[in-house]
Amino acid sequence: MDLNSFLTKFSIAAIPVIFAITVHEVAHGWVARSFGDRTAEMQGRLSLNPIRHIDPVGTILVPALLLAFGGLMFGWAKPVPVDPRNLRNPRPNMAVVSFAGPAANFAMAIAWALIMVLAQGFNFGVAGSWLYEMGGYGIFFNLIIGLLNLVPIPPLDGGQLLQNVLPQGPLTELLERIRPFGFVIVMVLLFTKVLGYLLLPPLVFLLSVIEAIFGVRGHP
Repeated sequence: MDLNSFLTKFSIAAIPVIFAITVHEVAHGWVARSFGDRTAEMQGRLSLNPIRHIDPVGTILVPALLLAFGGLMFGWAKPVPVDPRNLRNPRPNMAVVSFAGPAANFAMAIAWALIMVLAQGFNFGVAGSWLYEMGGYGIFFNLIIGLLNLVPIPPLDGGQLLQNVLPQGPLTELLERIRPFGFVIVMVLLFTKVLGYLLLPPLVFLLSVIEAIFGVRGHP
């Protein structure tokens, strides 16, 4: 990809990527606070200011490289701290907190679809085309982040959710033992393209639902 093409793609993708990752993390903190844990709030992490959440590697470097060289787009921000000991009902509350991030991404995908509808319906000229393209990235990236985080491997949200939904026993102990190696497992699944094959069917289904409802389709 030449520099001009990369800069054009970057200008379209940067805002959806940064806010998908930022709002995902803030959602965890917001829900945790509603259940009694103010850890994120006290550390100033309930802000929508992306600077408070940016991880130089996960928020900037990795998405930029994937944008330039292709591949499954994903990224991460600095995790919002949650202390389960402060939650009123730790295990069920933590399950909801874990799901809050992916739920926020699915909600943002719908919000970007609405933006695309507006950009399509009004004559905004070049700005409208740019906004429409941005919306496509917003839908696609938010669905990817939401689905990726629901993979049941700790420390992803899906692993955390599973640990708090399952009865405590051998399975939850196994998930806890996997936790230190979870990131490595996810990276192996990503680079062997296994993760892409796992995420493709639900991604295609959700894209088809959005297309059927709003008449727009997310795209990388």
